[in-house]
Order: sequence, then structure tokens, then C-alpha cells
Amino acid sequence: MARISIHNIQAMKLRGEKIAMLTAYDYPTAKLIDSVDIPIILVGDSLGMTVLGYESTVPVTMDDMLHHTRAVVRGSQNALIVADMPFMSYQTGASDAIRNAGRFLQEAGAQAVKLEGGAPVVEIVRALVSFGIPVMGHLGLTPQSINQLGGHKVQGKTPAAAVRLMSDAAALQEAGAFAVVLECVPAALGKLVTERLSIPTIGIGAGPYCDGQVQVLSDLLGLDPDFSPRHAKQYAHLAQEIQDAVKCYQREVQAGDFPTARESFSMDETVLAELSQMAV
Repeated sequence: MARISIHNIQAMKLRGEKIAMLTAYDYPTAKLIDSVDIPIILVGDSLGMTVLGYESTVPVTMDDMLHHTRAVVRGSQNALIVADMPFMSYQTGASDAIRNAGRFLQEAGAQAVKLEGGAPVVEIVRALVSFGIPVMGHLGLTPQSINQLGGHKVQGKTPAAAVRLMSDAAALQEAGAFAVVLECVPAALGKLVTERLSIPTIGIGAGPYCDGQVQVLSDLLGLDPDFSPRHAKQYAHLAQEIQDAVKCYQREVQAGDFPTARESFSMDETVLAELSQMAV
């Protein structure tokens, strides 16, 4: 069975079919997500915080992203796999961008890449697409620019900022991007951009009018009890379940209740008797 393609994703917008997208960073979670027919899996540089323990996405490297993208590709068969291009893997120019994006497709097996920014990256997007590399754009709150933005703040709230974002979205579409992520923008602005583009918009904190939604898997599953962003909804509370399971395991080990015969392996009686004689 062929993987979902960028053309399938664009056709979903034409049909008015909402697009669900989730992050994954390893083989087992990719396998689980893929089994329930999520059409797009993003190997997000958010792994910097969710997996590697960094304070932002800025320290994430190409080696980090390639390593995790390979694992996600191995764990999936159906979904379109989009890999985030990390900080400074494309900002230095089209040549570096082509080389690094090509590695995601050739070495890691991804089908597309995602990069952040508007006007400054339009020509880079154009160059990537011209070399056959599908590109998803990313506007609004762009986490790689967190030091410039001064924190995780809603973007596009002023008329000038909103017009700039709409212009950037149109430019990315014209350059050949197959979709664009809108992060942390007012819902009304998300609606305007979605209506004006022929390519899908994927929202995260951008309201209900986008063509699709993307969430960080750990937010959706409630894996971090100390962090729950406003734009996320916890569909499970696995942090507590994991802690409870670990505590139960510890109690059983300490009490000598684990392992039991069920978790142990038997030995042939004749072999055991022979070993006993040898011990004597």
C-alpha cells in the first residue's frame, strides 16, 4: 500500500475533509499513530523539549532529527512523514537547505520537510520544490525564532502583523509549499488565511477554521503533568498511569511478588538433577 502523498492531503482540503496531524519521535509511537490512520506524522523539532530535555528547539541538530526521523519512518507504513528542518539547517542559504532537506528524503525516508518563516525563506522554498522536495511552511509563532519573538506569544494580533502573515502565506503557496502550519494566531486570522489559500492550513492554536490541526503527542496524552499549553487538549492522563504502574512494580519487587512462575522459565528435571550432582 502506497503512503499518503501531498496530493492526497491537498485533495482533502478540496473535499472539505479535516486533516489530523500528530508528532511522533520514535518507532513505537509512530507505529501506534499510523495504525489508526492519522494521515500526517510530523517528526517535530519539538523533540528538543519533549524527548531531549532542552528549553527550546534551537539546540536540536540535523543528526538529532535524522536519527528520530529514521525511527518514525520504520514505524509507519501509511502516513505522510514530514520532518522538521532544525535551526540553521536552511537559514544559511538555498545550497545548504537543498543538501539538508535532501538528506531527510534520501537517508531518513521522509516524504517532505517543514521549515519556519515567511518572506526570508520564500526563495529557499522555491529552490527545494524545484528539486522535487515537498515543503510544508510554518507561520505565526515560529519556535526557532523564540529569542527574537521574546517568548511564546500569540502572533498576528495587529493589523500590520496580520497583513504580513497573510502576505507570507500567499508567497509560500506561490513558491510551491503544499501546506502551511499556522501556530498561535487569532482564530479569525486563521480563518482568513484558510479561505484565501488553495493549499491546506494546519493549525496549532489557530482556531477551528483551519483545514487541519496538529498537536504535540505528549500534550495530547498528558505525559507532562507540569505543562499543558492552552491550545492543547489532554485526551488522556498517562503521566499518572505511568507513575502508578512504576510504583506497583516497585512494591511487588520489594515484596518478592514479582516475578512469579508465570514470568519465569522452567528447566527439564533431568538436567536439573544432573546439575545438582555436578554441584556436589
